[in-house]
Amino acid sequence: MTSFDTSPQLNVWRALLALAVVFVMLATTGWTALRNQRGDTPLQASLSAWEHGRIGGHELPDPEAQPKKLARFFASLTAQDRASLVRKYPLAVGNMNGAPVELRYRANRVALEQARKAERERMHDSRLTAVGKQEAGRRMHRFEDLMEPGRHILAFDPEGSGRVAEVFGDLRRADRVSVVVPGVDTDLLTFQRTQRKYSAPVGMAESLHAAERKANPSTRTAVIAWADYTAPSGLGIDSATAMRAAEGSVRLNALVRALPGDKPVSLFCHSYGSVVCGVAAGSLPSKVSDIAVAGSPGMRVEKAAQLHTSARVWAMRDADDWIQDVPYLEVGGLGHGADPVSSAFGARVLSAQGAKGHAGYFEPGTASLMNFAEIGVGAYRSVHCAHEDGVCRTGLSGTAAA
Repeated sequence: MTSFDTSPQLNVWRALLALAVVFVMLATTGWTALRNQRGDTPLQASLSAWEHGRIGGHELPDPEAQPKKLARFFASLTAQDRASLVRKYPLAVGNMNGAPVELRYRANRVALEQARKAERERMHDSRLTAVGKQEAGRRMHRFEDLMEPGRHILAFDPEGSGRVAEVFGDLRRADRVSVVVPGVDTDLLTFQRTQRKYSAPVGMAESLHAAERKANPSTRTAVIAWADYTAPSGLGIDSATAMRAAEGSVRLNALVRALPGDKPVSLFCHSYGSVVCGVAAGSLPSKVSDIAVAGSPGMRVEKAAQLHTSARVWAMRDADDWIQDVPYLEVGGLGHGADPVSSAFGARVLSAQGAKGHAGYFEPGTASLMNFAEIGVGAYRSVHCAHEDGVCRTGLSGTAAA
């Protein structure tokens, strides 16, 4: 389930906060260190091969180089050379910030096919338990889903629970870009759902893209369903701390900086995703025009001004979202700070009328989705505030071109 989308165990959360000092002490001894180091993952192996590769007799550039430098490198190649790199290093190219988006789509399709074949072989591996074979089957079918015609996979990593990002719309030609940042329990298998579609990243992004087109058909938009970070699993230590958010913020910053052009970018951050956006805020480039959070447990600060961002900061929470019962504080690294919809926080508080529960913010027909869409197209004077005084629109321009 995406972003705390399970029956809340708030007594567990409170107990974790109460034991903060204990966990901090344990952390200093290494008890809470990350799991043991493993061998090279498929992505690491592909990047390592890239680092030792050559094209046209020349060494390949550092895959961690600035996106603009990598973009110049790919632009200098022939179509044949680019196709060769896709075949040889599909995971490296498919996840390389600076590679042309269309080339990343092609590379990730190759990587998905390789991953699909690997899982199909695992389904018949006699060394696996029945449960292991079933899991391999689920992953294989997810990879097949992601390979369907018309899908644009911007990032893909099959390791562990997996990471993935998908684009809806024309990212290269878009006037404005929106990024959906989901929360807890987001991985390859929960990236999309048939039941409760709009609680998963794909459904969220599809719904937002459709709403943006409806809000302003003349504005070309692209929406990224961004599950390209390792989200916490369940309501536990990882979700109560900023460790996963810190890792995710680096990846989110890299994504935004690599987006083509200087078009405005809006972040829509749900639940723990708002922790990621809060940690990332101060390092994001100025083209990030808006950071909107929904169902947030906090953004790791006490006031919006402490995010140190030039972006407009928006917040919403529906009346029956259980996240409101989470303690809004931070003790010894546990908890995520002040409530973003509180008046003291200083965000622009939006209406979420029509949204139900913790995972209903992207449901069609809700004020929450409509508000997200208006932000996404830049129609700030059209948003509906949570309060009748309209204070959330103070000082804003009234056109989509603003």
